Order: sequence, then C-alpha cells, then structure tokens
Amino acid sequence: MATAHPQATKRDDPEEGSEKAAASGSAGHADVDVAGAAPVRHPLRWLAIAVLAVLGAQLCHFLFTNPNFEWETVGSYFTAEIIGKGIATTIELTVVAMVIGIVLGVLVAVGRMSANPVLRTVCGAYVWFFRGVPVLVQLVFWYNLSALLPRISLGVPFGPEFVSGQTNHLITPLFAAILGLGLNEAAYMAEIVRGGLLGVDPGQTEASDALGMTRSRSLRRIVLPQAMRFIVPPTGSQVINMLKATSLVSVIALSDLLYTVQSIYNRTFETIPLLLVACLWYLLMTSVLYVGQSFIERYYARGATRNAPQSFWDFALFRRRVRTPAATGQDQEPDPKESA
Repeated sequence: MATAHPQATKRDDPEEGSEKAAASGSAGHADVDVAGAAPVRHPLRWLAIAVLAVLGAQLCHFLFTNPNFEWETVGSYFTAEIIGKGIATTIELTVVAMVIGIVLGVLVAVGRMSANPVLRTVCGAYVWFFRGVPVLVQLVFWYNLSALLPRISLGVPFGPEFVSGQTNHLITPLFAAILGLGLNEAAYMAEIVRGGLLGVDPGQTEASDALGMTRSRSLRRIVLPQAMRFIVPPTGSQVINMLKATSLVSVIALSDLLYTVQSIYNRTFETIPLLLVACLWYLLMTSVLYVGQSFIERYYARGATRNAPQSFWDFALFRRRVRTPAATGQDQEPDPKESA
C-alpha cells in the first residue's frame, strides 16, 4: 500500500528576501525614464510678469511725460543747501531718539522680566502708557508743557530747590521732539527686547547659574548675544519707522526735511516738485538703512539657521536665496516606505 509523503516546505531565507526586495526596488527605480523629463511650466507666472511689465511701462510713461512733475525743479532743489540742513536734522533726530529708545527699552524689558513685582508693575505701566498714546499727541504735549508747568526745578521733594528755569527756555522744539520720539520708541523697543530674551532657551540661563555666574553677567554674556538674532530684524524696522516718524515734528515747527520742504513750497507754490524731493530723499535714506540691516541680520544669523536671511542685493536683483543641501534634503537618504 502506497503512502503519501507530505512535501517538505522550505523556509524563506531572510537574506535572500532582502536581496530580492532590494533588486525589485532597484528595478523599480530603473524603470523610471527621465530622458524626456521637461521643466515644470508656470503660465500664470509669465502672465503676471507681462501684466507687471505693462503697468511698469505705463507708470514710466506717466512719470516722464506729465509736465506737472517739473523734474527740472526737482533736480534744482534736490541738492540745495537748505534741503541738506533739513536732512541733517532728520538724521540727528533719528539717531538720538533710537539711542534713547534702545537703552531705555533694554532697561524696561529687563524690569518687566524682573522678579520684583513693584519694578515689573512700573515698567508694565510705562509700556502701557506710551504705546497707548499716539506719538503725535506726545510731541504736541511736550511742546506745550509750559502751559502745565511754567517752571521746572530740581531739588528735594517738598524742600529747597537746587536748579530751576522757565519751561519755554528748557523745552525747545528739538528737545520736545527728542522726548516725544525717544520715550515712545523705548516702549516699543522694550517689547522687542523682551520677546528676544524670551526666545532664548531657558537652559542657557540654568547653565550659567550652574557655573556660578551672576544674573547681570549671564544676561550680558550669555542671553543677550543669543537674543540678538531675534532683536535685530524688528529693531531695523523700528529704525526705518523712526526715520519716517521724524516728519511728524513739522507740527511743532522743527526744521526737519518735511518742514523745510513745506516752508519752500509755501513761498513758491511748487508743491508737487518739493514733495517729490522729500519722497526721493526719504527713499534714499531708508534704502541705506535697509542695506545695513541686511548685513547685520546675516552677521547675527551665522550658525543659527541653515538659510541665511536674504541680502539686499538678492532682493534688488531678484535672485533666489541660496539653500544648503541639508535644508533642501539632497543629502538625505530616501525613505524606504516612499520607495516602496
């Protein structure tokens, strides 16, 4: 009697299975034909470029064919000495107000992060007040301070006075502009600095405490340098805003760029050409500040991000930002699941 013997089963070899999977994977990649690959077309992008080109050509035609611009008058006043004095006043106001704003803003930001509740409350009230009142109102208030305080004195409270003087002699238009712009800027800089300090990893402070560093030394040597890459970009924007905000001092009869231009066209009735002179100078000064901001941002971003911030020349020449292979993922190994 014949007996049926069961057929012996053969176990799959793990190594052989992996080799087969690799072979099938490589074969799958080999089946992809890239010889006829073509770049992706962007018809909407070209349409947008064509529309912008037409609008740009129309704008140039409007600028150079409209006689009301009076470009000859613009050229004659652009390098005038009186305009240069107004520009010097504008730059002076910007520098002094930003120095006051940055120094006082750092102190207020540190005070808002202090463990002392009284100091934290006072600094918070300062930020609340100066951010809530428009800067134009502050300028007019400081300029008319003599209506509230005819005399200003320094001395012992409820005691003898050491120094005193008339408010009109002390609060000049220049000093009122510096107070209004500087104190207002300090409130905004305090929030910028506080945000930058909060962006630093708390472990950095803990490590400095473990090394026995004092709180002030840790702030100066550890926390603040790392926070600069968070502080510099908005600070650069604040400098540009401050340069433009100096035009508000024209309401208190301070001879900045805008007030100088207004005083000229009030006599000559050449309003449009003189306003174009002011616009061109403001654009030129803000462009210089933008270039400086881009260099400072790239300096403090070294080693912190894989992609450096776009420089001014990349923006002006429409160049793409250079990306590292690590950021683009070119040096990363393909995911087996995606290959499968």
